[in-house]
Amino acid sequence: MTVLLRASRSLLLQQVLLRRPCVRVVTASNALAATSQVRGVHTSKDNEQLEGKVHDVSVQHFRRSNNPHPLFSKVDDHGNPVWVNPVDNKVWSEEEVKDVKVTHIDPKDRHDRVAYYLIRMIRRGFDIFSGYAFGPINEHKFLRRVIFLETVAGIPGMVAGSLRHLKSLRLMKRDHGWIHTLLEEAENERMHLLTFMQLREPGLLFRGMVLAAQGVFWNLYFLGYLASPRTCHRFVGYLEEEAVKTYTDAIKALDDGLMPTWTNKPAPDIAKTYWGLADDALMRDVLLAVRADEANHRDVNHTLSTLKTTDVNPYVSGK
Repeated sequence: MTVLLRASRSLLLQQVLLRRPCVRVVTASNALAATSQVRGVHTSKDNEQLEGKVHDVSVQHFRRSNNPHPLFSKVDDHGNPVWVNPVDNKVWSEEEVKDVKVTHIDPKDRHDRVAYYLIRMIRRGFDIFSGYAFGPINEHKFLRRVIFLETVAGIPGMVAGSLRHLKSLRLMKRDHGWIHTLLEEAENERMHLLTFMQLREPGLLFRGMVLAAQGVFWNLYFLGYLASPRTCHRFVGYLEEEAVKTYTDAIKALDDGLMPTWTNKPAPDIAKTYWGLADDALMRDVLLAVRADEANHRDVNHTLSTLKTTDVNPYVSGK
């Protein structure tokens, strides 16, 4: 009896389906049009106008601003966009750039020692691998070194800022001002790279080495920051100590005549804009400004390494 009932139901269902019209596949656009017609919200003409607005470049993204994008607020004589600094970064005074000193904080515990000896090992290995340890410094050797290092130096701030951003979202708590400082550091290091790129265009092999170094360093620093943010900030502090040494050596070499093509070489326009340098600024002024930035990163990261991750960032306290 049960079997007969099931069979009759099946036959009845087939008859109903055969009498129904074909089912139409509804696409996203058809669904939108159908919904609009039912609700009386949009006509087909309204939809066309809406699609046009999606590609309207005059529409601002979240924040309305009367300021043009930095690439289009100024053009050169050929009509090409000229970069204009969109942020208020630190503009160093003449006294500040001259007062930068080579400093060092002795490691005091296990975290400090791990960070310090890692940096010493990396510094020694890179000096040998890049040829920086052999012979006097010159423009070519220095550019090759700093362009490579700046492609890596912008990673720690971005990784740390991203991880703290995710943690803030995950815990649904405030970050106490760390994210902003860390992302500023990453952006500042990127500007160093863009400045020196005005003087040299790396080849394919060099770019391949940068790609490999970024892939390794990004993932190692990511894992390291998850394990011990304190050690990572101390690591960056020691890294910036070495950067200050490198730029100090370059300034001395320039003054000693070892970099003759830079003696009277004008600073790139992007450097003049970013650091607020004078119109007649030279490459020496650029090196002084970059060294001041690196000294700032050194001191900031050494300070962050002494704080708890839940402490308020002292660099945004207004003091």
